[in-house]
Amino acid sequence: MKMPQADQLRTASATRDVSVQVQSILYMMDHESIEHALESLERAVDLAIGCGACSKIRVSYGDTSPQRCLSDEDLERMRERFSYFELTYQFFNANLGSARGHNELSRYADTDYLLILNPDIVVSPRIFENLLEPFADPTIGMVEAKQLPIEHPKDYDPVTGETGWATTACALTPTPLFREIDGFDADTFFLYCDDVDYSWRVREAGLKIIYAPNAVVFHDKRIAPDGAWQPSRAERRYSAEAALLMAHKWSRPDIVEAITASFRAGNDDERAALTKFEDMKAAGKLPQPRDHDNVIGDFIEGMYTKHRFAL
Repeated sequence: MKMPQADQLRTASATRDVSVQVQSILYMMDHESIEHALESLERAVDLAIGCGACSKIRVSYGDTSPQRCLSDEDLERMRERFSYFELTYQFFNANLGSARGHNELSRYADTDYLLILNPDIVVSPRIFENLLEPFADPTIGMVEAKQLPIEHPKDYDPVTGETGWATTACALTPTPLFREIDGFDADTFFLYCDDVDYSWRVREAGLKIIYAPNAVVFHDKRIAPDGAWQPSRAERRYSAEAALLMAHKWSRPDIVEAITASFRAGNDDERAALTKFEDMKAAGKLPQPRDHDNVIGDFIEGMYTKHRFAL
């Protein structure tokens, strides 16, 4: 009799025969920055395999840039320099966005877990051990790392680590689960909120999202003189689109109506987001609403879970 995937995964974890595919999506990123991130991964891989926490780790890049970020010569040099892990690279020759790019990379994963990682993240040396530890509990579906210097303000249980959703700047999830719930919803989310939506579908499947403050990464961010977070133009635009799409998909027509009224009188990014949403609606391309009883989706003052502090 074939062992169920979840049981196979727990057996692998118990014996430490655990494999991880680390995957990042590149877009017009210089190879010096890529190598800086790989330096931190090399030390983390060395420690994780050396202590028996993992048996195999692969780093897989998907490039959505107009031109390749890495030449064949760059890749050959990097593979010689970083010999502790397999390094793969796919040039998509199209701007697929992060969600579709990660889905494409996951198709080739033969590993137990996927580590979804921003390409500019610098990981701490024990990142793999600390992210894998919560999966000793079979009810866990996703584990998120703590970002420095600006920690994400999402609330979490200080004892269990349970939280409403996980940002995929750095988050670990089982590969079988990723496939069973169809990965990221790339047809709906181009850049932002694909991780919120995935997290909510993990919870919808009866599993928990865990925030692991001992799993630390450095994610370079800039703040204004008053200490406020400064989103980029792309972040403002695509997060506005995602706000409408999330409210529609997770059965909150009241929020769609409120956002629509606000965006109609809003700035250029908000009006453009509303136009995109209305065009998708007219073309019948909006996702089917789910969670009709509103037991999964958390919409709290414009956020997707309670926050501990304001940015």
